[in-house]
Amino acid sequence: MSLCNKGTAAVLAVLFTAGLHAQTTALSPSDSIKIDLPADSPLNLISTTMGLTLRNAGARHIRGVTLLITAQEFAPGGKGSVARPSIDVPPGENFTLPIDIRLVRPVRETAGPLVRVQLDGVLFDDLSFYGPNKLNSQRALTFWEVEAQRDRAYFKQALQARGQTGLQQEILASIAKQADRPQLDVSLSRNGPAVGSAVPSTDHMAQFAFLNLPGAPVQPLEGWAAISGNEARSPQIEVINNSGKPVRYVEIGWLVKDKQGREYLAGSVPASESAMVLPAGQRARLQQDTALKFSRAGRPVEIDGMTAYVSQVEFADGHVWVPSRRDLDSSPLLRITAPSPEEQRLADIYAKKGLPALVAELNRY
Repeated sequence: MSLCNKGTAAVLAVLFTAGLHAQTTALSPSDSIKIDLPADSPLNLISTTMGLTLRNAGARHIRGVTLLITAQEFAPGGKGSVARPSIDVPPGENFTLPIDIRLVRPVRETAGPLVRVQLDGVLFDDLSFYGPNKLNSQRALTFWEVEAQRDRAYFKQALQARGQTGLQQEILASIAKQADRPQLDVSLSRNGPAVGSAVPSTDHMAQFAFLNLPGAPVQPLEGWAAISGNEARSPQIEVINNSGKPVRYVEIGWLVKDKQGREYLAGSVPASESAMVLPAGQRARLQQDTALKFSRAGRPVEIDGMTAYVSQVEFADGHVWVPSRRDLDSSPLLRITAPSPEEQRLADIYAKKGLPALVAELNRY
């Protein structure tokens, strides 16, 4: 979020905590927040007490929701979003989206609400979608749901094959990996070196090594980035579409290795253009005009190597690909990368409610 000079703007906290009840299009008692849902929305607004409570007014189970929250449309820091993946809301049931977000307050206040809350998208259990999709919510929610299906299937298979003891072993292993996963702080800037690079050295072009995952429809061929101490700039990766279908989005996961040989998840290199179409058998170059600075516990992490892998692919027909659990297990990825929101949710159910609750949750699907 961009910060404005003192005296020109203030940070506006959007926090639904108490006392506000609304209809489909409503303002708070102070006329400061407008909640706007379309007339044909599959969601009905119930209340905004302790979060935004909505009802599934459609005919299908809801798997994910994204809201667009705007204080000023075009100003830096003037809008944000709230996403809720990995949910299962049957028709007619209510659910709550906690909203706690900070936006830059408009410099010039005009008549009407300070903040507008809009529905950007709803994903259903058949992967159909409703909404304007201004934030590419359909893509993000679909990737999350496909990962959720993959991870639920993995834990259900453990339950079926090895019983509750086997499931418990797998979920405890997941919790342990989450606790042991190496953490890296990453600051990002555009169009130049990241502010505060702490390890001076001569820039050099470093090549990526690649993890080639079996069955990945897109393969990375070569890539490089400019490295200077704990900073990497302008990563570029060339890929080829090995599938038989056109691809409209590719994301490359990015790992970095420090001087002690420890590896960390650094981020991703997404497709450069939202309108990209990569025909079958063709190549494309993914690149970012960014600088990333890496640190851990406040100390710079000097880069000794980089590895990349295909993490997400979206085809032109809307279908998506993510790495399988076998891909993750047969590589360092399961140890280094963050678990899916669904795996985190299942681990949280076990930690808070125990094994019987986890078994019951898996058996719901």
